[in-house]
Amino acid sequence: MNIEEYRSYCLSKKGVTESIPFSKLPDILVFKVKGKMFTATDLTTFDSFSIKCYPDTIEELRSEYPALQEPSYFSKKHWSRVVMDGTIPDSMLYDCLDTSYNLVVANLPKKVRLQLADM
Repeated sequence: MNIEEYRSYCLSKKGVTESIPFSKLPDILVFKVKGKMFTATDLTTFDSFSIKCYPDTIEELRSEYPALQEPSYFSKKHWSRVVMDGTIPDSMLYDCLDTSYNLVVANLPKKVRLQLADM
């Protein structure tokens, strides 16, 4: 997966927007669904991206995939940093993005989830 595939995949999901919201971090690209972040990466390097994970499986995934690491700026219980070192198959990377998106959507108000379903 490269930065364009990552970006296209994220934008293909319902209700997703992209932005560069951190004035002190002008290279950080963030993807949100209905205003809630589900992934972020550095535009210039794409050496990693952050994703939300299920708290009950996050440690198991990290032990299976060393490229899934504790994030620098997010909750270690809910987020992981995916290092783009080629050790995780693209299919798994897409699954990680799906999980992150679905976790955020599941926590949106019911009215917003219904709006997404109708898109």
